[in-house]
Order: sequence, then C-alpha cells, then structure tokens
Amino acid sequence: MAYWLLKTEPGSYGWPDLVRDGGTEWDGVRNAAAAGHLKRMTAGDRALIYHSGKEKAAVGIAAVTRAARADGDEGWVSVRVEPVAPLARAVTLAAIRAEGDLAGMAMLRQSRLSVSPVSDAEWRVLMTLAGEA
Repeated sequence: MAYWLLKTEPGSYGWPDLVRDGGTEWDGVRNAAAAGHLKRMTAGDRALIYHSGKEKAAVGIAAVTRAARADGDEGWVSVRVEPVAPLARAVTLAAIRAEGDLAGMAMLRQSRLSVSPVSDAEWRVLMTLAGEA
C-alpha cells in the first residue's frame, strides 16, 4: 500500500462533500507531475485529504478504490477515492512545517502540486500528529 496527499479547495469540493457522496472521481488534475502520481496509485492505497485555501490542513483519510483511467482525451487520468475516516485532529500546514521529520515531504518541496506522495515514515508521523497513532 502506498500513501498520498490530495489537495482540494474545500469551497469547491471538500471532505464533507466526499463523505456525503460516498466517493468521487478524483479528476481535473492538469499538471504533469501530479498526473504522474495519479498514474502510480492502486486500489487500496490511502490518501490524506488536504484542504487548501484558508484552512490549510489535512482533515480526512480516503481510500483509492480504482486505479487511474483516462480523464479526457489528452493523456490525463483520474482515480476513484472513497472516504475512510475523518482525522481525530486536523493536521495544519503549520504543524507539518514544524515537524522536523516531515521536512522532506513532497508537499513542502513542491507546494503547488495537488497530488503528492507520502512516505511510510511520513504517514506514521502525520497519523501521530492527527491523534490516530
């Protein structure tokens, strides 16, 4: 199982929407690097849903339930994700930046990417910060 971080603007589609819908097609990603990450996802992977904009915090855990498929006709892809659980505590960007063990996180190095990988070690630290471990 691999781990990921999916950024979304909560005013457009946030964690409450994902829970209400029971899942969604994670589509509309139009950045080559982010799309490359989508292509690497497999069913069973886990993803943190991260609210960008004013909130700037990871708020829930989703499961990838279907690997990448075509999203349009220009080589872009989408995956299906479904909610697993809200985090016991949101993990803010400030908390992520303050945690030395997360200094190498892809989301910090490439902050504009909407889809980024999370290592096993980073996931464990994030789950501790979220009160999940």
